Amino acid sequence: MNETLIWVGAWVAGGALGAMFYGGLWWTVRKGVSSPRPALWFLGSFVLRTGLALGGFYLLAGSHWERMLLGLLGFVMARPLVNRLTRAAEQKPARPPEEPRHAP
Repeated sequence: MNETLIWVGAWVAGGALGAMFYGGLWWTVRKGVSSPRPALWFLGSFVLRTGLALGGFYLLAGSHWERMLLGLLGFVMARPLVNRLTRAAEQKPARPPEEPRHAP
């Protein structure tokens, strides 16, 4: 039972690392395209996101390959979730087309 909780925790922690990584990428793209110095945004964000993800995986796994594998699974599973959430935030609700107000 205790081993199962550790594995679930590793999967959730990997998902949190993935959400941070891919959410940070989405935020960087939104800020970077309108910035006068986009290279600084993209390079700085890449270094920060990669460093946090690698450090998180290092702490997560310790010396257990099973935790690393489950963390990686959570990391990869976070990508479609962040993609869906960020697309929903960008889309505005569509208005139905108005019908003509006069007779033909």
